[in-house]
Amino acid sequence: TFTFDHCFWSFSEADGHYASQEYVFQQLGTSVLDSAFQGYNACIFAYGQTGSGKSYTMMGSPHEKGLIPRLCDALFERIEAATRADEGASFKLEVSYMEIYNEKVHDLLDPAGGTRQSLKVREHNILGPYVDGLSTLAVSSFAEIDSLMAEGNKSRTVAATNMNSESSRSHAVFTLTLTCSVYDSMADVRGERVSKMSLVDLAGSERAVKTGAVGERLKEGSNINKSLTTLGLVISKLADQAAAASLGAAGRRKETSKSSTFVPYRDSVLTWLLKDNLGGNSKTIMISTISPAADSYEETLSTLRYADRAKRIVNHAVINEDPNNRIIRELREEVEQLKEQLLHATVQTELQERLVESEKLIKEMEQTWEEKLRRTEKIHQERQLALEKMGISVQSSGIAVEKDRYYLVNLNADPSMNALLVYYLKERTLIGRPDAEVEQDIQLSGVGIMPEHAVIEIDRHAGEIWMEPAAGSGGGARTYVNGRPIGESRVMLRNGDRILWGNNHFFSLNCPIGS
Repeated sequence: TFTFDHCFWSFSEADGHYASQEYVFQQLGTSVLDSAFQGYNACIFAYGQTGSGKSYTMMGSPHEKGLIPRLCDALFERIEAATRADEGASFKLEVSYMEIYNEKVHDLLDPAGGTRQSLKVREHNILGPYVDGLSTLAVSSFAEIDSLMAEGNKSRTVAATNMNSESSRSHAVFTLTLTCSVYDSMADVRGERVSKMSLVDLAGSERAVKTGAVGERLKEGSNINKSLTTLGLVISKLADQAAAASLGAAGRRKETSKSSTFVPYRDSVLTWLLKDNLGGNSKTIMISTISPAADSYEETLSTLRYADRAKRIVNHAVINEDPNNRIIRELREEVEQLKEQLLHATVQTELQERLVESEKLIKEMEQTWEEKLRRTEKIHQERQLALEKMGISVQSSGIAVEKDRYYLVNLNADPSMNALLVYYLKERTLIGRPDAEVEQDIQLSGVGIMPEHAVIEIDRHAGEIWMEPAAGSGGGARTYVNGRPIGESRVMLRNGDRILWGNNHFFSLNCPIGS
C-alpha cells in the first residue's frame, strides 16, 4: 500500500476517473506559481520508466499543452493581473533550457547546441552549483517562451539524431527565474524577490536486461542509471535524515557517523544541479509516472517505492528577498579577499581561477535588463541562422506548414521528437554533411552520412520529384526509400514515402495536394 498527495489516472478519456492536462495543472502547477510569486524556489520533476508518460505530462502533445507550457502561460496571466493591481510592480523573467546526456550538460538555447558542446558544472561557495556558460535569456511573453522551447527541442532533436541517441535517454531541465519588484507598505520600501522554478523531465528508467542494450546503448543506459541511482541514494539519505529529525535527539545520536549523514549530491551531474531542490531551499513536487502494462510490474513497483521514499524528505524553503544585491556584495567581498591572498600566495593557480570565476559572475549579475534583452535577441538570431544553415525551417514546428510546397519532416521513435524538423525542398536540393566542399542545402551528420550524400530534384512541369545518390558519394551513400536501398539509380518519390539517409536519419516526404 502506498499513500501519495495525488493520484491521476490518464490512460483513457472514456474512464470516469480520467485526469486531463488542465486538471493536473490545477492540482500541481498553481501551487508552484503561488510559491514563485511569494519568492520561493520551486521544482517539479517527473520520474518513471520509458514510455510511461513523463514527456507527455511535462511538455504535452501537439494537440494538448502539458504542465510546463501551461505554467508559463499562466505565469504571464498572473504578471498582467499583478501589474494592473499595482502599477508600480515590475516583473522580469529569464529562462534557460539544458539537457544532461551521458553525464554531460548541453545548452539547448545555444546556437551551436546541435554540435554538442558540453558545459562544465561548477559549485561556488556563495551561489552554489551552476552551469558555467549556460544561456539565460530574457523573455517578455508566452509566445517568446514557446518559441525558445520549440527551438530548444529542435536543437535537441538534431543533436540526438546526429549522435544516434534518443531524447528519452537524456534529462531535460527547463528553468524559469522570476524577479518581482514589490512594495512593502509596512516598511514603506520597494524590494525584490527572486524565485527559480526548475522543471525537469528525467530520462526513462529501464533495466538493461529488458531493453537488450549492448555497446554504446549499454554505456548510455548505465550513465542514465548512474544519475537515477544517485538520485535514489540522495532521496534515501535525505529521507533517513528527515526520519531521524522526527525522532528527536535519540534518533540523531544514532545518525552521527559521517557515512550515514553524507548526501552524495556530487556523484552525478543531475543531483549536483538539483541540490537546492532536494532537501534544500525549494518547494519540490515529484511526479511519478507508471504504466498499466502487466510486463511493467517490476518497474512500476520500483517507481512507487522511489516516490514513497521521496515523500519523506523535508525541504526548508525560504523567501528569497533582495538576494541579488546580497550576492553581488558577497561576491565583491570575496574578490577583494582573493586579490589580497594572491599577493601573498606561493601557489596562485587555484586562487587565480576562483578570482576569474567570481569576477565573471559579478559581471553577469550586474547586466542591465536592456543588455539581457539585446543579448537574447542576438542569440535568437544566431540560433535561427544556425538552424536555417542546416536546411531546417525556423517558421514551422512540424504542425503548421506551407501546404503548397514540397517538404520533409523528421521521423523519430520518441514521440517528443517526431515531426519537429521541417526541411523545405528547392528545385534542386543537395543533402550531405556540413563539412562538404560544396555547401549542402540539408546538412546532416552522424554514422553513414557522406559529405555529398544525395540530390533531390523537383520537375514542376511534370509534377514529379526524383532522388539519386550524389555524384561525389561514389555509390557509397546509404539511402533507403520505404525500406528498399536505391543503390546508384535515380528513383521517383511519392507523397508519404519514408526515406532513410545514413544509419538513423528518417524522413517522411510531403508533396503539395494534386502533385
